[in-house]
Amino acid sequence: MTELRARAELWLAQDPDPETRAELSALLDAAAEPLNNTAEPLSNEAKPLDGGAELRDRFGTRLAFGTAGLRGELGAGPNRMNRVTVMRAAAGLAARLPAGSGVVIGFDARHNSRRFAEDTAAVVTGAGLRAWLMPEPLPTPVLAFAVRHLGAAAGVMVTASHNPPRDNGYKVYWSDGAQIVPPVDREISEAIDAVGRVDGLPLGEGWTVLGDEIVEAYLDALGVLPVADADGLKVAYTPMHGVGRDVLLRTFERAGIPAPAVVAEQAEPDPDFPTVAFPNPEEPGAMDLVLALAARTGADLVIANDPDADRLALAVPTRDGGWRALTGDEVGGLLAEHVLRHTSGDDRLVVTTIVSSSLLGAIARGHGVRFAETLTGFKWIMKAEGRLVFGYEEALGYSVGAEGGVIVHDKDGVSAAVAAASLTSEARAQGRSLLDLLDDQARRYGLHATAQLSIRVDDLSLITDAMARLRAEPPKEVAGRPVDAVDDLAQGVDGLPPTDGLRFRLDGARVVVRPSGTEPKLKCYLEVVAPAGDDVDAARARAAADLAALREAFAGLLA
Repeated sequence: MTELRARAELWLAQDPDPETRAELSALLDAAAEPLNNTAEPLSNEAKPLDGGAELRDRFGTRLAFGTAGLRGELGAGPNRMNRVTVMRAAAGLAARLPAGSGVVIGFDARHNSRRFAEDTAAVVTGAGLRAWLMPEPLPTPVLAFAVRHLGAAAGVMVTASHNPPRDNGYKVYWSDGAQIVPPVDREISEAIDAVGRVDGLPLGEGWTVLGDEIVEAYLDALGVLPVADADGLKVAYTPMHGVGRDVLLRTFERAGIPAPAVVAEQAEPDPDFPTVAFPNPEEPGAMDLVLALAARTGADLVIANDPDADRLALAVPTRDGGWRALTGDEVGGLLAEHVLRHTSGDDRLVVTTIVSSSLLGAIARGHGVRFAETLTGFKWIMKAEGRLVFGYEEALGYSVGAEGGVIVHDKDGVSAAVAAASLTSEARAQGRSLLDLLDDQARRYGLHATAQLSIRVDDLSLITDAMARLRAEPPKEVAGRPVDAVDDLAQGVDGLPPTDGLRFRLDGARVVVRPSGTEPKLKCYLEVVAPAGDDVDAARARAAADLAALREAFAGLLA
């Protein structure tokens, strides 16, 4: 505890934020006092603060900088997101960049995002580099686009995407407009380790605050996307308390797509995300308000962005008058064929990740184009070599392109929304729906049904233990299906870099198990592939039962 107190006091002495200084001072005071153990049970509000435990949590470890940058809960200490952590990260990044180069910095509307962005600009300019700061909270894809547009050596986006309200994060992009990959992440991390006290860092003031021209440039770039006549199309939309609304509305107007009805309760940026438990379209209940709006307005399509608008979720009306949310893999397959129908050349490349559906490979073969699989994460998709016209990952991330290739070198929920609206309009003009197009794909390529099992933990060691058990004693049969092979992704397979994960190849199915890279979760990605036959609905029902059996079996294996 003496060493922890010394670390905390050193942190306190250099912290420029009065809020986290007060927080840390209170923790130090609480750690110096014994806990008030009373005979009567205490309510949560009256429970005494365990300052010692808090200090161990905050100063016994630190947020690790990796290919996802930094992400964690706001608060004082190296294991939290705060101004000291951010300034150290900015100094480490600046030390890794060439002299005289520039960094473009964006931020969302979360707690402290603007402050962290301004601190980054001050550190970068103080290090003798040029810095461009976004004019207001904007979607992550605008930042990713701006890196290449401005010729920056790197980009920083302050966002925690769809994490809980008390989190924030720090994404780093390289000069190609894609997120960093090894060894750059390690080199930046080592440079961060070499940073001394942040109150000794030289801070500059001469950064450039960009104007609306950067958004205009992004909108101009999206103008190459093919857009069908969308006259009469009705869309219900939610930005989920995030920053996507204004840019999406401007994009739709430019493309000639009717303005969507927007969920009023979720229209304005709000860092507390008051109407959702988690601001993630994949979470149960997160899309309830937009589905209710769609029902009231008779919408043809439901669109949701996550708070930083790099992800896209879709829902469509069903034949019985209800609504069905499409999976990320279903949207990926639909958008892939949409892009391929509007581009040409057998050198086109489509890419997805090893945890996404194998459907994209079948689509690529059907269209006679190149296909590749990468590790999980858009940073890897963007490293695929060739004329990449479409990339996606099952976690609602899509990058759509035209003849010249993808426009944003990261997932982009705004341009993907344009493509989804255009695709819906094309189908609507033929008296068809996206569900009909999904049935067409099932008949042509076989039914590829996917699902997930996600286990959230408080203790990360539980994830490590579960992965170790599966490696030591992999099952020989799962849900009545023999396990044909087990690929340990940590050893590197199919020419891919090593990553922590296991892939189980079963008869007519596949399961990938891996720890989440951004949340304390263990995730299982399930897929069943079978001929659709004449009755696609019946095939879907069988596949749903098979996926449920696989989910139950792996839940037991991981318990």
